[in-house]
Amino acid sequence: MPGFILDVGSTIQCIHAGQAKPIISNPRVKIEGRRILTQVCICRITGCSNPPPPAGLGPCVTTAPWITTAARVTASGMPVLLRDSQTLCIPTGTNILIQSTQTRVKGM
Repeated sequence: MPGFILDVGSTIQCIHAGQAKPIISNPRVKIEGRRILTQVCICRITGCSNPPPPAGLGPCVTTAPWITTAARVTASGMPVLLRDSQTLCIPTGTNILIQSTQTRVKGM
């Protein structure tokens, strides 16, 4: 299903309200001057409110490699990330939430 492509300005959070910021983005392809995100993008998570052990697993620290991506659109040979792309947080194994993205370019 078509969706807007994620870029470095997209708002991504863990389910505990921690902010996820991309560590790796595509250096060649930009939308409105911001680099887009591809399947190899890893995000660092800060501000996660998940409690440390023994009450919880500890705060989300980073994301795993992305599980779902665009099926037909690539950048530098890697599938791009869309609004409905999914990954898991490490070490909690919970999903991420994509709150907002650019609204100019869609991929499929």
